[in-house]
Parts: sequence; structure tokens; C-alpha cells
Amino acid sequence: MQKDRKTVVWVLAALLMVGSLAGGLVVAQSGRTAPASAPAAIAQSPELVGPLVPANGFSPIVKKTGPSVVSITSTSIRTAAEGDSLSQLFRGFPGFDLPEQFQMPARKQRAAGSGVIMTSDGYILTNSHVVEGATKVHVVLADKQEFDATVIGKDPDADIALIKVSASGLPAVTVGDSSKVEVGDVALAIGNPFALGQTVTMGIVSALGRTGLGIERFENFIQTDAAVNPGNSGGALVNTRGELIGINTAILSETGGNQGIGFAIPSNMARSLMNQIKEHGKVTRGFIGILPQDLTPQLASSFGIKDTKGALVSQVEENSPAAIGGLLQGDVIREVNGSVVNDTGELRNRIAEVEPGTNLSLKVLRNGAEKTLSVKVAAREPETTAKAGPAPDAGTSGKLGVSIQDLSPQVARQLGIPPSASGVVVTQVQPDSPAAEAGIQRGDVVQEVNRKPVKSSTDFRNAVAQDSKSVLLLIQRRDPQGKNMTIYTVVEREG
Repeated sequence: MQKDRKTVVWVLAALLMVGSLAGGLVVAQSGRTAPASAPAAIAQSPELVGPLVPANGFSPIVKKTGPSVVSITSTSIRTAAEGDSLSQLFRGFPGFDLPEQFQMPARKQRAAGSGVIMTSDGYILTNSHVVEGATKVHVVLADKQEFDATVIGKDPDADIALIKVSASGLPAVTVGDSSKVEVGDVALAIGNPFALGQTVTMGIVSALGRTGLGIERFENFIQTDAAVNPGNSGGALVNTRGELIGINTAILSETGGNQGIGFAIPSNMARSLMNQIKEHGKVTRGFIGILPQDLTPQLASSFGIKDTKGALVSQVEENSPAAIGGLLQGDVIREVNGSVVNDTGELRNRIAEVEPGTNLSLKVLRNGAEKTLSVKVAAREPETTAKAGPAPDAGTSGKLGVSIQDLSPQVARQLGIPPSASGVVVTQVQPDSPAAEAGIQRGDVVQEVNRKPVKSSTDFRNAVAQDSKSVLLLIQRRDPQGKNMTIYTVVEREG
């Protein structure tokens, strides 16, 4: 019998790029640079009216689209010796540096990916990780013409990069409208898997709007079962009209190879990011200053909402556009500019795509009543990382399976929150308790119980002593980057 083993699932953005180092295949990343030049026209597609499958197969589509897909080789210089055996031998000895005569010299590392010609004058779209850290980017066209390329700009948050070759009359792809794509549509993936050269695979669109995968900060993936492998990164996902509907970016795999779940950045999103990079050399995203979370059935019930559509506002930053516009903690955003919002990923992407300075119309549910608010979008600033303080360790057991203590100014300083903050601190979570099942963590600060503020351990105990099957908590905690955030969670009592 086969020996039992734990299955490890890799979600790999960089996996779709294949590299070579010292004769072996490795996953690599490469480059950045330069301001953008004046934008050139991008080929536009006619409106999609439905799938078209030619009687003689897909060769006419490949002949139309294949010349627009290129192979990319990026070169970077490896200077660290961390992968060398001698370095590994001495790793862990503080203050010890490997003697210079034993250090491995800097050496070149090459990686291969794919790209799509977007304009006839040489603008090519690919993934940011394909050119990350590159000192040289080389492009080979389908007709074997070769060019060195310049990196115009990158957007690592969505894994998009724009590069440029000095050429004219290139076969630009026809860009389709990815908003017209439907689950079940036939899709072709064209790229450079395993650095073999241009390869075409076929499948269907298996899902749309995939978010929350943790691959990129901003996700809105088209999922496909067309075979996508290392080296396909940055290549084209096209429909049966030969129109670009996505840029292949990542796979979900247990082995590192294709297992029928690939992800592509929608063409509408990719084109918008490309235009920003061409015009400004970078991408600027909209920001209103909230922390949203998805509505679970338990949260929806706690807020008196019949469905789970929308995004629950668990935090509003002080003096942010949202605060100025009247958005409150506990509001549920249901629509943006008249379009329904289904979840937080959709909300985040819609706000990010809005040009700073634009007014957004938000329809929210507040205490069961609908309100329409106008919020002026600001520019998102770079993320900063704060240092988290130690969590306290004292308290008494509560009925939810937690130990708590009052939040003193000293404890607040330890947690890195304002001394004026109110609430109680979770000092211990009992294993297999209702609180543990709900994801409550040591160091969380409980600010509300069932929408009512708690300022002391007595308030907390009195609130949770109420006879109800579920308890709605508003908690504040540190995120992995060290920033304070607040989220709602429902703790279901046993029995």
C-alpha cells in the first residue's frame, strides 16, 4: 500500500517562470526600471457575441494570436552564497562570516517566461516576477526575431510588468473584453513552458473572480483548466476569436506542474494597469481607508441581513476619505456606483481601480436601513510595517473558552495600540473551545460584544453571560505586517 503522507499544496505565482542555474531547473524571479514614454494605441476587439469553434480546429486562432506571444529570458546576478554548501555549514553561528577565499563568486542566473505584444511599436506585457531583479531582458518573437528589452515599469501587487523593445510593425494582440467571459467558455493558453518555445494548450474557463488566494495583493483571477506550466508566466489566455482575455500568472499544484487549475489576470485589469505604467511609470490605486471583511452566514444573521452579499466594514481609519464621507464601522457596503458588491475582493478591486480624486457612490446597510454615501477616493500609499509588542499573560476563564484582563495603558503600549483604547485583552484561548473555533487569538482586544462597547472584564463577562447561542465580537489585532486592524467574528456556543 502507498505510504500515507501529508499533501502540500503550492500556490505559486513565480512557479510559472522556469529558470536555469548550474545546469538545473529552478524557479527564479527577475527586474525593474525606467519611466514610461508616450502611450501608443492598443488594438481593440469587437464585442463578443458568443463562443466560436471552427470546424477545422483551433489552428486559425493560433495563427492569428500566436505571433503576438513572445518568449522572455531574464538574467540576474546572484551575489549571495546562501545556497552553497559551505554557507549552509556555517549558518547559525552569529557574527561568523564565511572567509572570502571560500565564498562562491557572483554568477548569472537565467529564467524563462512569456509575454504578449500589446502594441505594434514594441510594448510587451508580462508578469512582474518574470523580470524581477533582471539586469538583462531578452525577447524572442514567434518568427525568431530577437530583441533586448527595457523594463518600463512594474506592479508587483498585481504581478504585471511592461517591457519595451525597439521595433515597429510588430503583430499586436487583439484585446478582448474580459467582462464578457463566462464559465464554460473555451480558452487557449499560449506561452513558453519549460523554455521549450511557443506551446498551445486548450481548456475551458472553470471559474471567474477568484480572490483571497494570497498570491497577489490585488486578485481577480480567471481560473482555467488549460494546461499551464512553469514558463507560461506572462503568456496569453485567449478566447475562440483569438482575443486576449487574460495574462497567465499562477497555478495551484501539489507537484509544481499543471494539475488543471491555472489563474490569469483578466485582460481589462491588465490593460488598465498597463496604461498607467505607460503614462506614469507606475500604478496608483484608489483608497478610502476601511478594513472590509466578507459576510459569513453567522455575521449576516448577527447584523439582521438575509444574505451574504456585500462587505462588512470592520474598521474606518480616522480622517480617511471613508470617515469624512460618513462611513461607519458596522456598515455593510452593498453597491459601488450602482453595481452590486458580492464580497471584499470585489470591493477592494473596484476601489483600487478608481482614479484618486473621484467621488464614489456607496449604498450601505446600517442597522437594517439603506443609506447612500459619497466618498472621495484618495491615492493608496505604500504599506508600512510596524513592530508588534508582546501579548499579556494573565486573566480568568470566560464562558467562551478565553481568559481576559482589563486593558491598561501599560498593556496597550505592549500591544502597540493607543493608551486611550478601550476593551479587554485575550490572554489565553482554550484549545477546542468555541473561541478557538472562531479564530480568537491571544493578544486580541475585544472592543464590543453584540454591538455594545466593553470597557472592563466585568462588562465582558456580563455581556457574554446573556442567553444567546451566538456572540458577535468586534476585536482588534495586529496583522502580519504589524498594523492594527479590527474585525467582526461570531462565536457559536456549544450545545
